[in-house]
Amino acid sequence: MSAQSTTVVLPARAAGLARLTGLAGILGGILLIITAAAVWITVSTELRAENIVIPDDAIAFQGKVVDGPIDALIQAEIIREHALDASDGKTYAELDREDPLRATVMNASFLRTSLFTSVVSFGVALLAAGVGVLFILFGLSLRAVVPSPRKAAAPVAPATDV
Repeated sequence: MSAQSTTVVLPARAAGLARLTGLAGILGGILLIITAAAVWITVSTELRAENIVIPDDAIAFQGKVVDGPIDALIQAEIIREHALDASDGKTYAELDREDPLRATVMNASFLRTSLFTSVVSFGVALLAAGVGVLFILFGLSLRAVVPSPRKAAAPVAPATDV
């Protein structure tokens, strides 16, 4: 049994469009990765600037300044625990409107929401970087499958049976 080679010749315009689409995918992927890195660095820098230190009673990273998604989740969890301890296990909605602890629990809720927002930002940045990698791979694949019109114009040597 011999291997057969089939060559599909695209019109120059279609080949050019396919290669241009591949190039756009590569450039778009690079842009997504750069943007994702910029967002990650910005959110991390802003979190670090707040100088939020994970307390000793947290489940991990005690004494570390919050600057990443895992740190932010751990800090949000310990804030929740501290708020529930202060309010005898009651959430903001469960506290009486006149309870003096309501403002403390509300602030804890706001802090947790801010930390969760940073976690979402990190997640979106990671998603964008992953999509960027896929765009690059698809673009490279498209350009590998569709030869350059200049290369396609070159004479092709006939295939020989092995």
